Amino acid sequence: MGMQGLQTSNASVGVSEATYLNLLKEAITASLYPESSWMVIRKEHRSFGITSFLKRSFLEILSSQNFVLVKKRPFDPKVRGNGEDWPMFGYSMIGHRRLDNIEYCLRSALNSGVEGDFVECGVWRGGASIYARSVLNLLGAQDRTVWLADSFEGFPVQKEEDKLDPPLDGVSQTIVPLDEVKENFARFGLLGDNVKFLKGWFSDTLPGAPIKKIAVLRLDGDYYSSTMDSFNGLYDRVSPMGYVIVDDFNCFKTCERAVEDFWRARGIKPNVIQIEGGEGVYWQKLEH
Repeated sequence: MGMQGLQTSNASVGVSEATYLNLLKEAITASLYPESSWMVIRKEHRSFGITSFLKRSFLEILSSQNFVLVKKRPFDPKVRGNGEDWPMFGYSMIGHRRLDNIEYCLRSALNSGVEGDFVECGVWRGGASIYARSVLNLLGAQDRTVWLADSFEGFPVQKEEDKLDPPLDGVSQTIVPLDEVKENFARFGLLGDNVKFLKGWFSDTLPGAPIKKIAVLRLDGDYYSSTMDSFNGLYDRVSPMGYVIVDDFNCFKTCERAVEDFWRARGIKPNVIQIEGGEGVYWQKLEH
């Protein structure tokens, strides 16, 4: 899906932009494939009551033979668009509306001359950052770097402040190795020097990360500690009038509390905007 070729081979840039970005969102969220709404049943899924020894053993045997048990679920374009289901395959679970929000923030930042890069903390399979890289390329901002910060090993052990929320269901699905995320970027022809990876826990990698200025900061760390570590490590590098996106603000109580605690500690009262059809919010950093 080479973007440069698409831009030069179409007479109408406006139409090609809309067509390209819509197709990209469909591909990233696996909306092109209705069977992506099916669900692989895993032994840790509490919602399916996989608790008995026999059930767990059965799933382990299937897994050892490279088989899976799948629950067929109908595909709902509105649910997928809002990022309310978990696609069995694809590159992102945040849906079209939150991808639209990334595009809006990037366009607005570039149009306003806001300095800095795009940074995402918590990347899963890399789909949101793949989209961000594509938008920046389309807008002629190849010099802006896309940074992906993640442990690439799943979630850290919950700390006491994280326990307002129950442990996440299907945690094994969140473990996406760094090499796999890089391969996903390569599939879209986007792996290059302007895509950089920060592997490790946020508390270790973000304070000393070689990021000078941030135009758009997107947080998707779910828990209190992950969210607070992201703010402490990166917020001061968000440029004036830059954007901050918090994906899980209305989903995880601990995330909401971390955001509000950070605001209180810094004396910040931003104009918070709800992302359409999603659980996230965003705001512009007005203070210098």
